[in-house]
This record gives sequence, C-alpha cells and structure tokens, in this order.
Amino acid sequence: MGTRRTGTIKPHHWIKPSNHSKRSKRSATEGTAVRTKSSAETRGWTSTCRKKQPEILKALDELLQDETAGDPITGLKWTRKTSHTISRELQRRGYEIGDDTVRRLLKKRRYVLRANRKRLNKRKDPNRDRQMRYLVRRRKQHEKAGFPSISVDAKQRELIGNFKNPGRAYRRKPLDVLESDYPSDADGVAIPYGVYDTTHNEGFVVVGISHQTPEFAVACIRRWWLRAGKKKFPRKRHLLIQADCGGANGNRLWTWKYELQKLADECRLTITVTHLPTSASKWNLIEHKLFCHIEANWAGVPLVNYETLLKFIRTTKTETGLQCRAYLDRKQYETGHHISSEQKTFVNLKPHRVLPHWNYTIIPHKLFRKTEK
Repeated sequence: MGTRRTGTIKPHHWIKPSNHSKRSKRSATEGTAVRTKSSAETRGWTSTCRKKQPEILKALDELLQDETAGDPITGLKWTRKTSHTISRELQRRGYEIGDDTVRRLLKKRRYVLRANRKRLNKRKDPNRDRQMRYLVRRRKQHEKAGFPSISVDAKQRELIGNFKNPGRAYRRKPLDVLESDYPSDADGVAIPYGVYDTTHNEGFVVVGISHQTPEFAVACIRRWWLRAGKKKFPRKRHLLIQADCGGANGNRLWTWKYELQKLADECRLTITVTHLPTSASKWNLIEHKLFCHIEANWAGVPLVNYETLLKFIRTTKTETGLQCRAYLDRKQYETGHHISSEQKTFVNLKPHRVLPHWNYTIIPHKLFRKTEK
C-alpha cells in the first residue's frame, strides 16, 4: 500500500470567512428589519414623480404666451417669467415640478432667454430700402475704383472722472467709484468722433472736449485725410462719406456742407456724401465695426482722464485685423453758427438724381485749383 499524503489542518480562527457568511452575520445582527429597496427608491424617484404628465407641456406653452401669459388672476403676465415663478404657477395648477425640471423643459421646447430687438419704426420712410441699396452700390463702386470710402459718426458723450462705466472686468476686488454721475463732478467731457476706413478696416477717432458741431466733424475728417487717408490713397481725388441724418453731419445742415466745401477746396477733393435714412443710423458701418469694439475694450473701467480714454481706443483690436488711432482735439468749438445766403451760394453742390436730399456731391472750385497750381 502506498503512503497517504496528509496535510496540516489550520485552526478554525485561521479560516477566512466567505461573503455569504458575512451577509448572514450582518442579517442576523440587524434582525428582520432589513428589506429590499424597490427600483423606484434606488433611482431616487417617487412613484408620483415617475408618472408622465403630458399635459404639463401644454400648460407651459400657455404660461409663456405673450398675449395671455398664464392665469390673469395670478398676474403672471405682469411679472418677470423666470423658472421659479413658472414652477410655482404650475404647482398651483396641480403639477409636481421644480425649477430644474422647468429649465429642462424650456430648453426642450426651444425657449431661450432673449432680449428685445429694435426693428420696428413708426417713422419708416418709404424710400428707406431704396436708399440702403444705393448706399451699398455707391460704396462698392468707390472701393472697386480704388477711391477712399469712409463711414463717420459721433459716439455718445463720455464724462471724464471716477464714474461707473457699464460692463465688468476680472478683479479681485471691485473698484470704488462715485455714487452719482453728475456732470458738475466731472473733470471734463469727451466727444469721440470716428472715421472708419471701410477699405482697410482701420479706425480713426478724434476726441473733442467742447461741443459736437459741424466744424468739429469736418475737422476730424480733415485730420484723418492729412494723417492717414492721403498716404493710404495717393493721387486719389474722390472721397465717399457715409453718415447718418442727425447730429453734426445731418443732411439738412448747411454748416456741414459749407465746411465740407472748404475741405474740398483745401485738399482738392471731390466729396460725395450719402446719408443713411431716418432712424437707420444703427446700420452705419462705424457702429458695429468700430464703436462696439471700443466700448467692449473699456467696459467696467472708469475713464478717469483723457489719456486713459485714448489708450483704450488705441489698443482696440479684433481678430479680423481692426486697428485704431486716437487723437485729442483741445480746440473750443462754439455753437450757434448760421450760414448766410452768400455762403450757401459758395457751396458747389451737385445733388444726385437718386434721392437728392440724401445724396449729393461737393466739387472743389476751379479758381482755387488755379491758385494752388
């Protein structure tokens, strides 16, 4: 007989208990109170929350209608419709819903927080569309021929001082500014008048310190031509100016036309002016090509002095290659100037056949050319 192989038997306390024995011990210690959770409880939902409520979408659309805006008794139409107010109104109607669910349903129904759009106008001119098409056609003709084309306008007046500037900027602590924005507390005023070169995507801003007058507007255009335009467009004698109908460059101001005539004679330029229709100044190129980027650059920073304002304008850049230059004009421009009948006859004005009250050309005088030669 062969020898039988024997092994050592480990003591009982050396044997590792199995998981089954652990669970049995835990069940024995906890008693009979242990029970299996339902599938609804494992998900964290109650049975009532799991029930679908298809009519809640219809009620949600009714609450968000601008005409009715929900129950007229509760006055939801006259309150700001947030997810919290909508959920409370739905709860009054018997729906079990919270703010997070309302936001999810709103997103699913393609409701997004939207701002108002300025697109309606009571004073819409019947020739508005015709003039806008004429503006674009004229600008393309000048750019194709290599002539300078600029868009001009004046930005809103800014107070110089430690005043609150709309917008936000990254900081560890907020800046302390003056509580009120009284002009008497300001160190001065800034009137930025911009010239936007549509061909080269360049901005040129002159900051005045007195008043926005036609003389100041033409002085800004003259400075742009002598410092930038003359170099960008050598030997070009035709200039296109696109402006709105209000302010210092209004189409009815003879002072504006008289100053342009002096600029045309001085620089030997044939100046063509096309005005945007009434209440259409927001479509001026300079508004959404230059001024909006300047405002975004200095957002949340007080304009404590003129140098700060000029630096923010000069450092305004975009990914499309926009660059801007800025200058300060300390000259005092007086208001209330009137043009006499003799000065009106001095203006060599040639109206266009298309809407002549908005489109005209100012031609330099020949006598001035002979004296210049």
